[in-house]
Amino acid sequence: MSVRVDKWLWAARFFKTRGLASEAVKAGHIELNGIRTKPAKMVQVGDVLQIKRGLDIYVITLQGLAEKRGSASLAQALYQESEQSMQAREKLNEQRKLLAASAPAPDKRPDKKARRQIIRFQRK
Repeated sequence: MSVRVDKWLWAARFFKTRGLASEAVKAGHIELNGIRTKPAKMVQVGDVLQIKRGLDIYVITLQGLAEKRGSASLAQALYQESEQSMQAREKLNEQRKLLAASAPAPDKRPDKKARRQIIRFQRK
């Protein structure tokens, strides 16, 4: 048995709609066994998918097939993510957290006290 890659990505809950899954495949964000693929390509159990979503990269092995979207627990049973992929994503998340913590606070409007200080400073 085999299923279209865009249907499987939707059923495994990597994308909210099948249309978004199809667009991601067309854009080259999905590789099947190391090769760029098309939305209608059929996948089978044991195939390896590399999925790029934003900055995250998932490397998964298909454990099951589904044409219909089910619960989240059923969707997680459809694939197995590799250890290297999970470690790389965790490391990237840590880097993002450190970068966000070290970045300056976004500019915001001064409050009433700060506005009064600005006015006093400008008058002098």
